[in-house]
Amino acid sequence: MTGTRIAALGHYQPAKVLTNDDLAVMVDTNDEWISSRVGIKTRHVSGPDEPVDELAAHAAAKALASAGLTPADIDLVLVATSTATDRSPNTAARVAARLSMESPAVMDLNVVCAGFTHALATADHAIRAGSAARALVIGADTMSAVADWTDRTSCVLVGDGAGAAVVVAAGESEGPGISPVLWGSVPQMGRAVRIEGTPPRFAQEGQTVYRWATTQLPPIARQVCERAGVAPEDLAAVVLHQANLRIIEPVAQKIGAVNAVIARDVVESGNTSAASIPMALSKLVARGEVESGAPALLFGFGGNLSYAGQVVRCP
Repeated sequence: MTGTRIAALGHYQPAKVLTNDDLAVMVDTNDEWISSRVGIKTRHVSGPDEPVDELAAHAAAKALASAGLTPADIDLVLVATSTATDRSPNTAARVAARLSMESPAVMDLNVVCAGFTHALATADHAIRAGSAARALVIGADTMSAVADWTDRTSCVLVGDGAGAAVVVAAGESEGPGISPVLWGSVPQMGRAVRIEGTPPRFAQEGQTVYRWATTQLPPIARQVCERAGVAPEDLAAVVLHQANLRIIEPVAQKIGAVNAVIARDVVESGNTSAASIPMALSKLVARGEVESGAPALLFGFGGNLSYAGQVVRCP
């Protein structure tokens, strides 16, 4: 084995769509204000009978079907989420139960917006170490459940969804399909993005996050490419955490990925936290906007002021 690869992807969003005009009825805002500041037009929101593990299970089932695998083929389930209502059973265990899996290891990772790229690295490490053979890596969040719907600066950002990847060993002839991760955090600034309180509510210091993301992250993202041995101009796609279009576009430009498709799923999905990267990548692949085997930079950032990135070969 020379490494691991993503065998297939899947994504799922709730049916209910909330437009900017809908939000204008709820809080003091309007489409022009939201579009000009964050670039979001619509977002999907879950109903009271759609918990985060249900969204995760739908995305996982699609990824498994695309990979031609059954739930019994999976021996590790990792779910990146920060919006699970209960502590135990964890979300990964609930997904495994929904899919009637046999005896997988089940773990949740809470690294908020950088959760999926942390989970993907963890699956890569587990398979390389021989602790797992096939992993299901899911990013899923119901940010609408932790939104303060009276705060127009934060509630306009959020949406719900899930994205999943099936991760398997790469054969010698294939080469590694997931590069070494580069990850870290700025814990002293962790309160800039938070989900706190009883009931928990999402809040952030928008200008602090914007300055940090647009100035500190591009050099780190270029280091991710260096670790992968891929020049930024050779990237076929850049999939950043879908936080805000005003962050995504300047960061992508500063990375230097001049030939890459830039994921802009935030426009129709909002900020879905850990779900944003796998969901956006799954959509690019499903639409045929990136070819199989093409290199894509995945880079998550946000809560805890954490970050994690790797270059993957698209399935």
